[in-house]
Amino acid sequence: MTPGLIVSAPRSGAGKTTVMLGLLRCLTEDGIAVQPYKCGPDYIDPAFHRAACGRDSFNLDSWAMPAGLLGRQLARGGDMALAEGSMGLFDGVARPGATGTGASADIARLTGWPVVLVLDVSGQAQTAAALALGMARFRPDVQIAGVILNRVASPRHERLCRLGMEAAGLRVFGALPRRGDLTIAERHLGLVQAVEHPDLEAAVAQYAAFLRAHVDLAALRAAAAGGQAPAPGPAPRPPGQRIALAQDAAFSFIYPHLLDAWRAQGAEILPFSPLADAPPPAADICWLPGGYPELHAGRIAAAGRFLAGLRGFAGRVHGECGGYMVLGAALIDAEGQRHEMAGLLGLVSSYEKRRMHLGYRLAELPGGTRQRGHEFHYSTILAQPDAPLARVTDADGAEVAETGSRRGAVSGTFFHLIAEAA
Repeated sequence: MTPGLIVSAPRSGAGKTTVMLGLLRCLTEDGIAVQPYKCGPDYIDPAFHRAACGRDSFNLDSWAMPAGLLGRQLARGGDMALAEGSMGLFDGVARPGATGTGASADIARLTGWPVVLVLDVSGQAQTAAALALGMARFRPDVQIAGVILNRVASPRHERLCRLGMEAAGLRVFGALPRRGDLTIAERHLGLVQAVEHPDLEAAVAQYAAFLRAHVDLAALRAAAAGGQAPAPGPAPRPPGQRIALAQDAAFSFIYPHLLDAWRAQGAEILPFSPLADAPPPAADICWLPGGYPELHAGRIAAAGRFLAGLRGFAGRVHGECGGYMVLGAALIDAEGQRHEMAGLLGLVSSYEKRRMHLGYRLAELPGGTRQRGHEFHYSTILAQPDAPLARVTDADGAEVAETGSRRGAVSGTFFHLIAEAA
């Protein structure tokens, strides 16, 4: 298997993304074909990965993905793999799913890739070594290659942190001084999308220069390793042979591995832009992915050609999360303004009073099909009068109210598909 490393941390906000993007650009500049990955369910980080290295980034999810799908993901080639973790290294759900709990540590176990811990050492020194040592010993099947110290306040602070790591027997790959300008803008679902970043190329170049000045890149490359990847399994089935796919700043949340698998099985993807008021092209199915329709609700409501084309579409229509909201009767934005949507389903959703919905989902559809995925949005449901699309449970097996809806050939759900379940 391609040798690799996992960039992880004890918690969110430690600086993983800055380190990941900087490393991707540095390795690419050095002539290394580096294949990026993202652990867990995430749409936004992989787009930044692609901007940093020019290669599509794929998700690795132990709760949602069976071993065969993980094997397909890991067979992407490259000279070296680099995977960005999610949350803290060992953070997952209580009950295992397809191949694990969704923790980044599961991917380290499955791949044999060593972990590089990004440690925010703000407000501590030698104590950071105790935390890192505890993580190194927590699971014997997960190898910690070493650490990158982040947000170091001074040369003295760095020296004390390094003394602690030396006493703990942990390698330090580098120390990043504290800088307030190396951040990426965020909104309620995480980072602003890569396509919306005002000057992403300049930002990634800054991260790379920062990493090159303070991290031993040769040592990191030498630390990369890998075990035996799971055998590749069947590809996820396409929902039709011609798929009209909404793709723009309001509809961007669809996993690259799904598009890749659909194309590999002969499906034709026909992208169109609702924000450009384009109607869906003729196809077997019109697929509206999630995204940020709440930020563009006025434009969508005024997109007459798009809405008319959607209402007159001859095939099946399906929407995920934001796409589901657009298929509904109305979307109420954060200011309380109502925007009329397609009206193909009766759903009325609102962002006026935000409530976070987050977690893995297992959906059982009519006919017995089971799918694994996740839900992440801040909207509330004011009306959902149509027949439920599926029985949906969370990672603990508890039923959730967001069942999705169906009406004739139209369906929608807050659930984002990752993989079919056995």
